[in-house]
Amino acid sequence: MDAQDKYQLDDEYREDKAEEHTLPADGSSAPVESPETNETAKVPESPAEETEGEGTKGGTEAAWYVIHCYSGFENKVRYNLEQRIETMGMKDIIYEVIIPTQEEIEVKEGKRRTVERHVFPGYVLVRMILTEESWFVVRNTPGVTGFVGMGNEPTALRPEEVSQILRRMEAEAPHVKVSFRVGERVRIVDGPFNDFRGQVAEIDMERNKVRVMVNFFGRETPVELDFLQVEKA
Repeated sequence: MDAQDKYQLDDEYREDKAEEHTLPADGSSAPVESPETNETAKVPESPAEETEGEGTKGGTEAAWYVIHCYSGFENKVRYNLEQRIETMGMKDIIYEVIIPTQEEIEVKEGKRRTVERHVFPGYVLVRMILTEESWFVVRNTPGVTGFVGMGNEPTALRPEEVSQILRRMEAEAPHVKVSFRVGERVRIVDGPFNDFRGQVAEIDMERNKVRVMVNFFGRETPVELDFLQVEKA
């Protein structure tokens, strides 16, 4: 082979390599680089790349999502999900599972007791990075009936919604359960009017006070009482 033939082969090799670099990685015939604009067109790797951060599967930031289950099965669902996270090695993208609860004081048969009530019966909160894999793990947990969202796309809670829920759970003073309404008959169970009966005239939720009209010496007298001093007659 003389020197001229060798140079000709080198030129053809360089032209072939230049043509390879103008083809997209997926093997299609459409060039990635436009000869007119000299700009490189973006070829998304997946639909999630275009919609990342809009609540679709494929995001990279953790957020709180709400899953639905049958009322009364919240604790069971949380246990099942935590077990799946552990055994399937999902702790790096599914971080926390909580059931919003609140302490509540109720008066029944003249006795006070503190109970833990579910703020949203039938719902469990999960903080996670939403991917196809994490969605599958949560959605297929026994007891889970679905995510809260539009169609098949889970909708993340807004930061202010999460803050409100967490503040409600961390409240120091237990919430007092009110079992009576304006116009209903109640019985006073504590204080100087103990065992008197009357009709509810006003309920002040901010001050935890109730005004009851009591028949005292033949006339209706308003008496202001604490919620815990009254129960439904």
